[in-house]
Amino acid sequence: MKQFALKQTAAKADWLIGAGIFTAKVHGAAVRSMKSPGSAYDDPVIGKDPQPAHMRDYQHSRSDNGGVHINSGIPNHAFYLAATAIGGHAWDVAGKIWYAALTTKLHPHATFGDCAAATLQCAVELFGRGSTQAAAVSEAWKTVGVAAQPIAEGPRIPLRRRFEAPSAGAEVPAAAMRRKGPRKVQ
Repeated sequence: MKQFALKQTAAKADWLIGAGIFTAKVHGAAVRSMKSPGSAYDDPVIGKDPQPAHMRDYQHSRSDNGGVHINSGIPNHAFYLAATAIGGHAWDVAGKIWYAALTTKLHPHATFGDCAAATLQCAVELFGRGSTQAAAVSEAWKTVGVAAQPIAEGPRIPLRRRFEAPSAGAEVPAAAMRRKGPRKVQ
């Protein structure tokens, strides 16, 4: 959303989540870095950003629901790598691929491998098997140590012209605010 609001290309964005959230007393730029997981902060009081950027550094944990927040640096970094390799605005292509995967192909207990396969499947369905977009998604996951399994080419997903943000005065439907739990994937 920050990139969209600032009209930044993937190459120009800082890829920081929560930039400016810390006071001047904390040694840190943000809560997370998608470009360089594990580098967002290093402070004597709150510690060093523990996020890994690669599966070899995956943290097995019983806390944090098995490490979902800590290990999110791995898929975050894959998205950053794909978006910058594809170029342009992250929401125009990479964002559509990830959104399609998250809303049509993944279930609440999906693994990183499932996510890699789903995003690659969506890239193929949106842009074709030999496309630069599918190659960028595959290479991004490979770079973070997650293998995307080979997939069969399925029907094409209709690609909308571009992401349209709601207007400033738009209201969120009350039903959307009440919905709890994961959406069912069909």
